[in-house]
Amino acid sequence: MSDVILETRRLTKEFKGFTAVNDVNLQVERGHIHALIGPNGAGKTTCFNLLTKFLAPTTGQILFNGTDITADRPAQIARQGIIRSFQISAVFPHLTVLENVRIGLQRGLGTSFHFWKSERSLTGLNERAMELLSQVDLSEFADTVTVDLPYGRKRALEIATTLAMEPTLMLLDEPTQGMGHEDVSRVTELIKKVSAGRTILMVEHNMSVVSGICDKISVLQRGAVLAEGSYQEVSNNPQVMEAYMGTTTGALEGAH
Repeated sequence: MSDVILETRRLTKEFKGFTAVNDVNLQVERGHIHALIGPNGAGKTTCFNLLTKFLAPTTGQILFNGTDITADRPAQIARQGIIRSFQISAVFPHLTVLENVRIGLQRGLGTSFHFWKSERSLTGLNERAMELLSQVDLSEFADTVTVDLPYGRKRALEIATTLAMEPTLMLLDEPTQGMGHEDVSRVTELIKKVSAGRTILMVEHNMSVVSGICDKISVLQRGAVLAEGSYQEVSNNPQVMEAYMGTTTGALEGAH
């Protein structure tokens, strides 16, 4: 029996006659990198919003470590260790890279909202913050004001701030969106590196990213699961090819 950390049962979200997520049954195994892929409008981000309770499901259940969390609020979800990043870079632009990570670490002190605390009281977090920056190859940028970071490095910083909150399950929403090839490669390697001892569920468009690092892939189309399995299995599935390419021939290589 596999160790399932997150499960959805018949998860459904309707908006005034439109079904964005339709009867979705997901099982995310502990320690895996699991991808949600699908064409635009397939319901991937809505699914993420349901899992973190930014949206309430119309029907269905969400279970985390076997416990029903369907009725929990977003803050309760986060406290249990389900931490997400966003499509848009969500960092404080006018703080340094180190200060951004330190804010994530403050959660462990129970002082997340103590912005008036003296600088001195936070220096104890610097060592751990630098360890996290080292994990995401940002040590040399510690004193850089975040607004001055290249885009790909900002996404790496976002992963570091997510790690600072000690997630059991990391939800990454299109971590390589809008990146050039070099940044995509760097962030892909980074996700692989930080996945050790963690579980990652990611929404991703770039199939070359998914093919390189994911243990399991769930393909959504029109809000429903179209196919599931390894990259090899889903990329050879005629229905998946049809959904992505509009044809039953050709492969998914390079499809975005």
